[in-house]
Amino acid sequence: MKRIGFIALMLALIVVNSRAITAVSNPTAPAAEPPKPVATETNLPSLWESSVSFGLAVTRGNSDTLLTSAGFKTHRNNLTNEFTFGTDGAYGKSGATKNNESLHGIGQYNHLFSSRVYAYARADAFHDDIADLAYRVTVSPGVGYYLIKRKETTLAMEAGPGGVFEKLDGSKEIYGAARVAERFEHKWDGHTRIWEGVELLPQFDRSRNYLVNAEVGAEAALTKRISLRTVLQDNFINVPAPGRQQNDLKVISGLVYKF
Repeated sequence: MKRIGFIALMLALIVVNSRAITAVSNPTAPAAEPPKPVATETNLPSLWESSVSFGLAVTRGNSDTLLTSAGFKTHRNNLTNEFTFGTDGAYGKSGATKNNESLHGIGQYNHLFSSRVYAYARADAFHDDIADLAYRVTVSPGVGYYLIKRKETTLAMEAGPGGVFEKLDGSKEIYGAARVAERFEHKWDGHTRIWEGVELLPQFDRSRNYLVNAEVGAEAALTKRISLRTVLQDNFINVPAPGRQQNDLKVISGLVYKF
């Protein structure tokens, strides 16, 4: 598979916990239960939750097609910091003609000033051979706010300036852009979840040049560690490479293994 690589294995999970045991002066009395520690930034368990996914679709006979997809994601949340890293890619062909070759990576760090307000630093990298996009790297700092933040439901808004570095149709370009985004997630009993996210990146000095990236997904647990996931991804560029379409839409289904 030309130029497709997938990065896996990021950080083992670490569990750090401390307890104080108090002696009781009366030997005949039952030992008192130690007080439960108050959750703070220093004693909250630091857990990385990670997953890998893989999808495959093959047809033979009247049609001869192949589509493969794979991904890796890891994240960690505590009282004041949130980390998210991930990569995903897809490769497909119909007969001898390649019709899909994409690779995407993301990293985002959030620092919370309160339970709802945070500052973020984000980087995205994207490659799409079919769209004649050698690379597009977007770097964006900004601020975010959780409109809803509950154990089972979150809804956040983000905004900030950004820089875009891309090579499209053989031409390199660097420009400044704004970033406005929202993301939503809802879980049911930890076994099923749905999510969606949309971001808009208009160029500062050329308003007709803008990007829209959107994703909608659903995931249902099959076992404690294995889930079935279906994701719809839409990448829109208002000024595409000559001879290319503005919109790239993908629907990917596959299995997810969590660890």
